[in-house]
Amino acid sequence: MKAYVYGPNGAAISDVAQPKPKGTQILVRVRACGLNRADTGMRRGHAHGAAGGAGTVLGMEWAGEVVELGPDAKGVKVGDRIMGSGGAAFAEYTLADHGRLFHAPSNMNFEEAATLPVALATMHNAVVTAGALQPGQTVLIQGASSGVGLMAMQIAKLKGAKLVVGSSTDSYRRGRLKEFGADLAIDSSDPGWVEEVLKATGGEGVDLIVDQVSGKVANQNLAATKVKGRIVNVGRLGGTHADFNFDLHAARRINYIGVTFRTRTIEEVREIFDGVRTDIWGAVEQRKLQLPIDKVFAFADIDKAFEHMEANKHLGKIVVTL
Repeated sequence: MKAYVYGPNGAAISDVAQPKPKGTQILVRVRACGLNRADTGMRRGHAHGAAGGAGTVLGMEWAGEVVELGPDAKGVKVGDRIMGSGGAAFAEYTLADHGRLFHAPSNMNFEEAATLPVALATMHNAVVTAGALQPGQTVLIQGASSGVGLMAMQIAKLKGAKLVVGSSTDSYRRGRLKEFGADLAIDSSDPGWVEEVLKATGGEGVDLIVDQVSGKVANQNLAATKVKGRIVNVGRLGGTHADFNFDLHAARRINYIGVTFRTRTIEEVREIFDGVRTDIWGAVEQRKLQLPIDKVFAFADIDKAFEHMEANKHLGKIVVTL
């Protein structure tokens, strides 16, 4: 089968053996894939958790059809249209755990379905489970113009947030955040953004920050968070290391929570997917939670898809079809 593989000379489409499902795995005929930021690093040879390096089939988000079941796989049957996340997605066939997928709604095509699994799982966990957002509370999404950021704002609104603030350093994308639930759009590269947030919250700060930037905004986040508020560290696009004001953290008694899928067990990941199905799946089926597709590329043009992502001018998801 054809797959996008990282090799000695970089990533390229290659012929590899078709995998065989074992245990609770299913074999999926992939029809579309969503690109994610972590894919760009792995395409350069970086590790992402335990995955990466020579011989790695890249990709982590897909939609397609079930073609074969492992002996212990449950909840799906051959022919089902599904979408999910996991390694080795950029290929004609991929393996998936039976608990790390969703049935694709009948009102979605494969391209639309491929945009959702990572965003839904990541941000339901960050906003609702780890972030403990309650109706009437206030939330700031740092890095709100990414696919997962757009989903975070929508989930926050769905769960009854009183005020949703979204950040983007790009003026065009910042201007579109209100289409996806933002009541206030800020530029996190502008030193005055903290004052904007404080003004919008009566001087208190937000109850919750879902942070995909980290780095240089870490101390500003502390200043923009309410006393006894929460910060959920989801991503580090602004840097993995920076100054941190421990005194401000303590004075505001902020609960600072780190989350990642890289160190979760499969049982923990299944629980997250179950949470999405139980809590917000009706809104997915009703198209209340959806992401815009910025551009679709054929699999043969996957390098162009990555170039488009690395230009950092897109809003929403970049999709590759097979």
